[in-house]
Amino acid sequence: MSQSPGSLAQATSSPGLEMYLPLVMLFVLAAGFAVFSVLLGPLVGPRRYNRAKQMAYECGIEPSPQPLVGGGRMPVAYYITAMLFILFDIEMVFLYPFAVSADALGLFGLVEIVLFIATVGFAYAYVWRRGGLDWN
Repeated sequence: MSQSPGSLAQATSSPGLEMYLPLVMLFVLAAGFAVFSVLLGPLVGPRRYNRAKQMAYECGIEPSPQPLVGGGRMPVAYYITAMLFILFDIEMVFLYPFAVSADALGLFGLVEIVLFIATVGFAYAYVWRRGGLDWN
């Protein structure tokens, strides 16, 4: 039994949107699980509410109506630490792709990564000099 050239080309053509079906099903499954979890939590969760649970969480500090209790400045050490973490985390995000493709980039890539590390190194030295890394 012989097939015509048109039917053979039609059988070997690209599958179209059928190849995306597993991905769409994964998104539907993830969205269904998220909705199911959000809706099921209040139904099966405990319902013992008290005054402490109704209050805003303030890291163990009693919330007060005045933002600056005691008239002093609010400590920002945690925010500075978070910003430093983000700074050096982004550095690592840029260094990993360079490490993978260092051979393909050649001398140009080496010069660029040395400039990048020098810039981040100056930022690190500045933070260290200003005392941003002291844990007192």
